[in-house]
Amino acid sequence: MRELTPEDALDAVWGGSVLACGGGGWVEHGTMMGELATRVGRPLLCSPEEIEDDAIVVTVTAIGAPAAPNWEIRPLDYVRALQLVAAELDAPVKAVMTAQNGSSTTLNGWIQSALLGVKVLDAAGDVRAHPTGKLGALGLASRPDYETVQAVAGGNREVAGGLEVVARGKVIATSDVLRDVSVRAGGFIAAARHPIEASFVKEHAALGAVSYALSLGSAMRGAAPEGEAVIEAAVAATGGRVLARGGVKFVEPLRTAGGFDHGAISVDGCVVRFLNEYMTVEQSSERLSSYPDVITTLSLDDGRPVSIAQMSEKQEVALFVVDRSLLPLSTSTRDRYALEEVEQIMGVELVRYGAGSGGAGAGGAGAGGAGSGSAS
Repeated sequence: MRELTPEDALDAVWGGSVLACGGGGWVEHGTMMGELATRVGRPLLCSPEEIEDDAIVVTVTAIGAPAAPNWEIRPLDYVRALQLVAAELDAPVKAVMTAQNGSSTTLNGWIQSALLGVKVLDAAGDVRAHPTGKLGALGLASRPDYETVQAVAGGNREVAGGLEVVARGKVIATSDVLRDVSVRAGGFIAAARHPIEASFVKEHAALGAVSYALSLGSAMRGAAPEGEAVIEAAVAATGGRVLARGGVKFVEPLRTAGGFDHGAISVDGCVVRFLNEYMTVEQSSERLSSYPDVITTLSLDDGRPVSIAQMSEKQEVALFVVDRSLLPLSTSTRDRYALEEVEQIMGVELVRYGAGSGGAGAGGAGAGGAGSGSAS
């Protein structure tokens, strides 16, 4: 058990921004949430071994499209979403877990821990950011006997007046309903979902995902401000590699529709397709990297990740990937239904290149860190 500090918050934003894979929230929002959580209380990070098997864990996150222009999330919206789920349960919530790492999402749960006393579990629904809630649901979307409770709170008050919605039912249907709500709320909304026993989390989550982000962020911050040194620190900390360097070209313009950011960029002949986050890399029709590999763009100026929403044409970046075999993966990364949904939205193959397949430059299945069983 460790108290999360302001220094940890900075590391979480830096490391989480790499694992954001072009999406995964916003640096400014993550910085603000980390500063607030470590100022108003004592958020506590606990390892999976430090929580009882029968303790209830709730996933906390936000839903929507990072490039949506009218989004609004207030810190207490995250707290309220968790309270709405907790009110539906027969047992107390002992810990919260982020759905994914990201620029702000690595800090999911910190404000709830500071104000409500729940622990932040050192685990995630996915070690990297992903476009749909089903991809961070620990495989629960494919489990027919599981009924979830999901809640959202907040949104843009001018657009929607503030919303609170609680949905109980199957993961697939409730996730689709709440994504529609996020659109009506201005593009993004705070969420809490999928209460489950810690024993299930220990078997299916990406264990150690928060610590992974903190360690990566610390290494990169220590190498700043020289851009190449920061990139080299990311390579050394992860075992990843730079696939290409050069100016960005939008081969498919960014568009926001249906609660998702769609499009594609190219860097020195490598085409990177995204749905909220970078999902595939191809060169001359050859797949070089595919989700659940980490795929991100790092600025050649300062080494920091460049998000899709903030990217500009001709911006100089390094296209950086980390193979899945080097990552702590969760069951969700091999959830066929979740992958097929993204395939349909994007019009690309993912299942064929999924968590049981070799990633960029690797020939084996990705089992990565503890708790994957083989994979997110």
